[in-house]
Amino acid sequence: MNSLSSPSPDSQPDRITDYSREELAEWATGVGQKPYRSKQLFQWLYLHRADSWEKMNNLSKQFRNLLARDFKIDRIRIVDQKKADDGTIKILQELEDGHRIESVLLKHDDHFTVCISTQVGCAMACKFCLTGGMGLKRNLSSGEIVEQVLNLSSLLPENKEIRNIVYMGMGEPFHNYDNTLKSLNIFLDDHGFNFSSRRITVSTSGIVPGIRKFAWEADKANLAISLNGVTQEARKRLMPVSNRYSLEELLQACREFPKEARKRITFEYILMKGVTDSVVSAKKLVSLLHGIKAKVNLIAYNENPDLEFKSPDEVAVRKFQQYLLDHGLVATLRNSKGQGISAACGQLATRRN
Repeated sequence: MNSLSSPSPDSQPDRITDYSREELAEWATGVGQKPYRSKQLFQWLYLHRADSWEKMNNLSKQFRNLLARDFKIDRIRIVDQKKADDGTIKILQELEDGHRIESVLLKHDDHFTVCISTQVGCAMACKFCLTGGMGLKRNLSSGEIVEQVLNLSSLLPENKEIRNIVYMGMGEPFHNYDNTLKSLNIFLDDHGFNFSSRRITVSTSGIVPGIRKFAWEADKANLAISLNGVTQEARKRLMPVSNRYSLEELLQACREFPKEARKRITFEYILMKGVTDSVVSAKKLVSLLHGIKAKVNLIAYNENPDLEFKSPDEVAVRKFQQYLLDHGLVATLRNSKGQGISAACGQLATRRN
């Protein structure tokens, strides 16, 4: 709706998840209600996960009728789901315009993480990523981002909660900056999801203006950089974004990132056989990250028949990690989950779009 007060008679209801708590307070005031109603709505939507107006039983019928008039509460539709042997669940969701996106629920020993998308497809065209092969169809709204977490939370075992959210699904979050930040604020709102900023990570392929802007946001979620190349030429071959924002510019933005805002910047580095997995590359990576408060998340490449790259040998992976550790870097090896259902890093793509 163009106005946060009463819409025109022929307008279509808006998706309520597209609204911040402050915007809902403004809407409530505009229809003759108290602003505190927005807190109740956030609690029903994101704490109690209500999916119908009728379930909001501490709201008057009159107020629920106003809500039904102005907003839609039904979520984006899950049209398929697959479960891997390791407990990972990937869901395919259809948007109102027929486009489709994928999201993933990752099961760990003692908690769950969700991996969510910010776009239908992606414009970054990273050579090792299936999503990049789709091209960019459109941005997701903030509500379409938020509803992925609601959909995935409905699949949790009883008495289990999501602990971490990672913006690492389909799309480049900083190409959809405003909607990404709006969804982040909804996740952090203490009247709704009430996630800790330490439990949310936003990943970028290296959009330097987005990194600089994100550095000064009030809500201090974690930042992850998809690096994957240790020279400008190597990164350009793998990630065309380097043609616009060079490796030097990217690292300078990271050096200027306010250290008091987050503990460390995570650098995601995909190990591809014969391409990025040599000890020579490990040495160069140590040099590149000197002076940056960094953690390196190593990811063994997940092979796909549609792409040319190969998974690295385990020995090469261990040597690479050990070199980083021996030279003072925090370096973890991500245990890729969901490979059997194409839910692992770089494997999300929908063929219908």
